[in-house]
Amino acid sequence: MAGRRVAVIWMLIFVIAATGISIGRLSVSSVSAAGEGYEELRAFTEVMSMVKKHYVEDVKSKDLIYGAIKGMLNSLDPHSSFMPPDAYKDMQVETKGEFGGLGIQVGIKDKVIVVIAPIEDTPAFRAGIKAGDKIVSIGKESTKDMTLQDAVSKMRGAPKTSVTIGIMREGWEAAKDFTLVRDIIKVKSVKAKMIEGTIGYIKISQFQEQTSADLAAALRKLQDEKLSAIILDLRNNPGGLLNSSIEVSGQFLPKGKLVVYTKTRSGEKSEFLTDGERNYQQPMIVLVNQGSASASEIVAGALKDWNRAVILGTQTFGKGSVQTVIPLSDGAGLRLTTAKYYTPKGTSIQNTGILPDIVLKLESKNGAKEHPVLREKDLARHLKNEQSDTKPEEAETVPLEVDEKDDLQLQRAIDILKTWNIFKGLPKAS
Repeated sequence: MAGRRVAVIWMLIFVIAATGISIGRLSVSSVSAAGEGYEELRAFTEVMSMVKKHYVEDVKSKDLIYGAIKGMLNSLDPHSSFMPPDAYKDMQVETKGEFGGLGIQVGIKDKVIVVIAPIEDTPAFRAGIKAGDKIVSIGKESTKDMTLQDAVSKMRGAPKTSVTIGIMREGWEAAKDFTLVRDIIKVKSVKAKMIEGTIGYIKISQFQEQTSADLAAALRKLQDEKLSAIILDLRNNPGGLLNSSIEVSGQFLPKGKLVVYTKTRSGEKSEFLTDGERNYQQPMIVLVNQGSASASEIVAGALKDWNRAVILGTQTFGKGSVQTVIPLSDGAGLRLTTAKYYTPKGTSIQNTGILPDIVLKLESKNGAKEHPVLREKDLARHLKNEQSDTKPEEAETVPLEVDEKDDLQLQRAIDILKTWNIFKGLPKAS
């Protein structure tokens, strides 16, 4: 029973890939039905009674209550939601980085389910699903006004079962159906290789339970190959476990350094410090873009504030809120935004994101197709940033795909690190 009272922090925009949680402090036992506003519940019970008695078809009380709860949470910010028991179980499975699904990161824009990015080597990736695609139907059901959680639940399922999704892409006259066979989605969160001699390139796709350990192993291997500089690629990384982001930061910062802190409505502050065993000190560049969200922004913000790395790319997603997931007594779960998080220097990134030290946008080559940029500020009912009044900007677009040779951000990072090493090797003036 005690286990059901443990709450967890959700640090991620919804994805059909792995997502992340961290231990929180809220529980159902702290809920009280007393207090201001609860007299309005009379209207709810009256409506429910009328529906049960007079609706043209028989309806279950549980369905009505779940529907009402979903509607209540949907009136809040875009990251607060209700999870029925099956969805809550799915969320718990996600933290392991392995589950049955299609392999699509998704968000909502203008009440439409939008593909943020397909995950490499998954059914969606192999079928040609692209970033920016609109998912207009799942099965035979329209996704209009469908919650993100419902869409995720419908696309997930047992491996080797199929689901048909309707895709509308810019330039198409009509939507096209893609029938995909679900598979076990195993998301390898860390990929590393040596490039340009002794520059270590590390790509973290999301922050899972094993990410920090996998990163440590990758860094040890690169160190054995005479590692002289590091490029940490967090582009299109939607986030993940808060603890994982702290541990990853700890591999590049000294022990005891503040990585991030959170603050609730009442002003309660919680700090998260590094506790790493190894501190790699090679020159470092972090690549970010509009798809770098939540835990990715925590890492980039910490390394930027401590002057540990040069941040290069484009403004990040801007998700600076903390979601606490509270297990409910019937096996369902409540995801509720309970705090905002701040970089070590006290900067809120809600809606604004992390602004790189070097801003460099990718450009489409040879008429390559583009897709619109989706950020936190574009989501309906997003929370405001108390430190900054963000103004509407012109719509942005980015290339759907970029070859490594055309990846200007990566090439610029390589050039900077090469120059870094050249100047470091120059003899001092006498």
